[in-house]
Amino acid sequence: MTDQETLYMMALTQVPSLSLTNLHLLIQELGSASAIYENRKDLKQVLPSASKKFLDGMGDFCNYLSRAEQELEFCRKGKIQCLGLNDEDYPERLRDCNDAPVLLYYRGSANLNTQHIVSMVGTRQITSYGKDLCRSFVRDLKQLCPDALVVSGLAYGVDVNCHRAALEEDLATVGVLAHGLDQIYPRLHRETAKQMVGQGGLLTEFMSATAIDKRNFVQRNRIVAGLSDAVIVVESATKGGSLITADIALSYDRQVWAFPGRIHDKYSSGCNKLIFSNTATLLTGAEDFCLAMGWTSDEAHRKQLSEGIQQELFADNYTAEEQIVLQALMKDDSKQINVLAVETNIPIGELSSLLFSLEMKGAVQMLVGGKYKLRR
Repeated sequence: MTDQETLYMMALTQVPSLSLTNLHLLIQELGSASAIYENRKDLKQVLPSASKKFLDGMGDFCNYLSRAEQELEFCRKGKIQCLGLNDEDYPERLRDCNDAPVLLYYRGSANLNTQHIVSMVGTRQITSYGKDLCRSFVRDLKQLCPDALVVSGLAYGVDVNCHRAALEEDLATVGVLAHGLDQIYPRLHRETAKQMVGQGGLLTEFMSATAIDKRNFVQRNRIVAGLSDAVIVVESATKGGSLITADIALSYDRQVWAFPGRIHDKYSSGCNKLIFSNTATLLTGAEDFCLAMGWTSDEAHRKQLSEGIQQELFADNYTAEEQIVLQALMKDDSKQINVLAVETNIPIGELSSLLFSLEMKGAVQMLVGGKYKLRR
């Protein structure tokens, strides 16, 4: 997109009486923001539904253009990409949405059109259970689908925990902001945001100096939903922004998944409700998710898991006895502790202690019925 087209696009997004729907119609009809400006005196013919307020507002276009010039300079200095609706680098998945932003501001390195993108959302009041879900899912996603991009909103709770989990696993992650790129809200997440610029990015439809406004966060949710192939709700009460994002995702024909929780847990009630109503698919981990999404085959899945464990067997944080247990678990999907005791020739009491240690290290998971399986 040329600087001139960018300027006109920035200016048009500031016209208060120009709705996003009508702006889409004008771009579709005339092809570009520059063409809209050139035909600004004849827009009633192009858009018969145009109100007098909008037509009068176009008379102040020079003021909007002046503000756009300031914004373009800010973007140049901040190495911010301006992605117009017709640009090649504009997110393809989002472009297909009828209410997609006509202009995005992006600071980062991640490919917004990469093959596998998942959005993870949830409550700001995250529990220890939710934190564990974020870490384990992202960790396994990295192993099963290392080119995946994790998207969220950089808010408190689930959002920032997903971003940080991705950063720890060297997985690309993008935060969608409800304000301009001249600030980070909440301020406590500034360091995380800096890391994300180098290992993902920050994306917004809002210009710099945009005030922090509750409505913008709701508006931001459609970008979180539209950017991805699927939306995962980690934890949520029966009301909240994550459920709004899930509804939007469904309207975009995206898949919605939710982690279940205990029936009396407040911040699992929204997820359980989504699952019960068949609005969301029950999610137990990255393995089932990647297989269902077609991101990995059964054969490739088993090979990746096996290779990952083989590499970890030589890690310094496993003792010789723990490595024997891991080797035994690699042979089957899951095993009872008494079977493991026979195969490893380790007494039950000592084996229980080893399995507990492996659970704490995130290598082993205990299943219903006293069975154990590898987590990776």
